[in-house]
Amino acid sequence: MDVTLAQPLLGGLSAATFMRRHWQKKPLLVRQGLAGVVPPLTRAALFDLAARDDVESRLVVQRDGGWSLRQGPLARRTLPPLKQPGWTLLVQGVDLLVPAAHTLLSRFRFVPDARLDDLMVSYASDGGGVGPHLDSYDVFLVQVHGRRRWRVGRVADASLIDGVPLKILRRFEPEHEWLLEPGDLLYLPPRWGHDGVALGECMTCSVGFRAAPDTELAAELLARLAAGIDPARGRLYRDPAQGATPRPGQVPPALQRFASGAVTQALRDPAMLHAALGEVLTEPKARVWFDAGRPLRPGCGVRLDARSRMLYDERHVFINGESFRAAGRDARLMQRLADERTLPSAALRTLGAGAAAQVDEWALAGWLHGVNDDAA
Repeated sequence: MDVTLAQPLLGGLSAATFMRRHWQKKPLLVRQGLAGVVPPLTRAALFDLAARDDVESRLVVQRDGGWSLRQGPLARRTLPPLKQPGWTLLVQGVDLLVPAAHTLLSRFRFVPDARLDDLMVSYASDGGGVGPHLDSYDVFLVQVHGRRRWRVGRVADASLIDGVPLKILRRFEPEHEWLLEPGDLLYLPPRWGHDGVALGECMTCSVGFRAAPDTELAAELLARLAAGIDPARGRLYRDPAQGATPRPGQVPPALQRFASGAVTQALRDPAMLHAALGEVLTEPKARVWFDAGRPLRPGCGVRLDARSRMLYDERHVFINGESFRAAGRDARLMQRLADERTLPSAALRTLGAGAAAQVDEWALAGWLHGVNDDAA
């Protein structure tokens, strides 16, 4: 993707200009950024996904002035009648299971994949919504069917209404109000309050980009680093100068210093830390698993499975929670696979023996699939 070219998706802005002016800064409304868009799946297909136990789904119902929330799986017979107003079905990770949703999400790959969460589809009956709220992630809201009215504004008071199962803002004063039609797009930065209400039956796709809190990221990184420590290379704690103590319950200061040094040593190697970060960022979600794949056919190219997450840095290639060292031509080709999510047969044939064997293993694991060159 040439990030300097103007894009109808972004209202005539280039991706570079959008990121500079709007990303994490202020909303952007684009009329007909996706002119002629159609829903990536039918209402019936969405309801079928919500009934699966490997798909995250939620049902929000507003009725008689109150709110209710139910987690999936949600069988079709448990959903309200279509003509009942005020209910919303939210289905996460649709891009992992529906090719058209994956294609729609790929339109937003001017943002690093490391930040990507998923594409959620929201189906709502007339008046349906989830109340005024704020999110901790960036989101592109794409109206794909029907109409939805959005009220948007900065939040001065983030306190929530008590006694409801949703995080609904107690006091929300919108600065903007827009009615979105099919093909319209709205970008919202984190922590901007928003309230979307369906006008008639509607369907909205939300492309979300995660922003993990530093505490959460630190906990995941430390767990990865701990798992990679080789106990055989450790030093034993020694205290030949320890004297007899009248206070046996006190932790010796020398042991405290030894423990601090051990943790510091584990964090001292940037390569280990970077490898752990890549593994964390590509770890599949809890509900994602892969079916066994097939051996690659001679002369074929490859395409990453929609569920595969693949990233790289200067020294490593990461895929689905695993890291591999790569250099030279193999590294460049693996980086190309991560960027383009495909690799043609001619490029595949130039991989070294070790890298080629690794790609074969990924195919057998179902992480990528063999395809003809016209599809790669």
